[in-house]
Amino acid sequence: MGNSRSQAGQNFCSQFLPEEQAEIDRLFDALSSETHGSDTSPRSFSLKALKNHVGEALPPEMVTRLHDGMRRVDLTGKAKGPSDNVSQGQFTVSMSRLLKGNSEEKSLVILKMISATEGPVKAREVQKFTEDLVGSVVHVLSYRQELRGWTQKRGPGPPARVQALAAQLFSEMDAQGGEKLPGPQQLDCECDRAMIEAWVFRAPLVATFLSVVIHRGFLLLRSPLDLAALIPERHVDQERVFESILDVPSVIYLNSHLRREQQQRWRLLFSSELHGHSFAQLCGRITHRGPCVLLLEDHDGQVFGGFASCSWEVKPQFQGDDTCFLFSVSPRMAAYTSTGYNDHYMYLNHGQQTIPNGLGMGGQHNYFGLWVDVDFGKGHSKAKPKCTTYNSPQLSAQENFSFEKMEVWAVGDASGSQQAKSNKSILDVDPEAQALLEITGRSRHSEGLRDIPEAE
Repeated sequence: MGNSRSQAGQNFCSQFLPEEQAEIDRLFDALSSETHGSDTSPRSFSLKALKNHVGEALPPEMVTRLHDGMRRVDLTGKAKGPSDNVSQGQFTVSMSRLLKGNSEEKSLVILKMISATEGPVKAREVQKFTEDLVGSVVHVLSYRQELRGWTQKRGPGPPARVQALAAQLFSEMDAQGGEKLPGPQQLDCECDRAMIEAWVFRAPLVATFLSVVIHRGFLLLRSPLDLAALIPERHVDQERVFESILDVPSVIYLNSHLRREQQQRWRLLFSSELHGHSFAQLCGRITHRGPCVLLLEDHDGQVFGGFASCSWEVKPQFQGDDTCFLFSVSPRMAAYTSTGYNDHYMYLNHGQQTIPNGLGMGGQHNYFGLWVDVDFGKGHSKAKPKCTTYNSPQLSAQENFSFEKMEVWAVGDASGSQQAKSNKSILDVDPEAQALLEITGRSRHSEGLRDIPEAE
């Protein structure tokens, strides 16, 4: 009797749990009913039906790509031309590959979303697909109001950081033989299925973004998707409006480099906009607060920073470990991890006459990969050719730079800092006073008078 699914479609059904398959079947029924009405012929759905279902949740070009990828799936192996509509088997197979499949299976659908032709595709086509994909993730999260407190600037054309994240993902593509695609000629190179498969495996955000587009765009199988691992919840302890240097693409990129327990929430510790241009304020607000991300925007508009894997302490020695890294956000996105050459991961000092006073990451005294001077608003990023600790290039537009905006975000569970806040002495109320006591070496006589915190 009339089971319209092909054998290929039935094979792929096994990748879904029964309740998941039932939800996929319900969505197909709704889409095909709009296309066929009460027609009893083999059911399928059109691009128009899919666009009507999605509405404004996804950009039209991504809806078209998804429909093309599905209708081009060959279930019979006879390689006849694709239909204009998507059958139930094609829909099930496509959803199975994109949501449950391995890198090889995902690459099969991605290739069909990129081009109608069989065989290799041009690198420039992959680049355009990547830009559409990143833009669609930002679009759908904004449309569904799931930005978790972050904001995305609106304007004509694709935002610069959408393009920057897409360029970073595209840069993970290797040519045959494992070499990076060459410079100016790279967009004319051909990318075959093996290259796309390796790219999907090497750049896991590609698969994650496809899942977000389907789960949030189609409102399909939403429960398995954990957005907290993609974009952290933003906490700012201020009632006034605060616009971060970061936007959605840059937060997603940086968050992807953190451990899972650090990805759930980010808490603002310091902002030059909110807390003033004061190195003492900076020290008072970031010390003993756990792992954090710090970033600056220089006067040339370049955005860069570093991840500190442990609490900052004011002391003349280097600190941190090899999970620290430096990064750039604009004009390009990149992360620079430890080389193992030395252990100069983090440095924070003040009030010394013979060694530098300021905050540094990587390199050495007076030659840091990233340096914020005690004369707040000035810094340097020195790397000729690369920072010895992180293998990073010069992050700022000028080697010696000036900046107006600096932010520091604590990452992960807030319980430790919240407990510390609940046990504040009078000196803790003013972080600048606290920092000045620490950096001048004076003891805090009230420290020994605190109540012993109860064990949790």
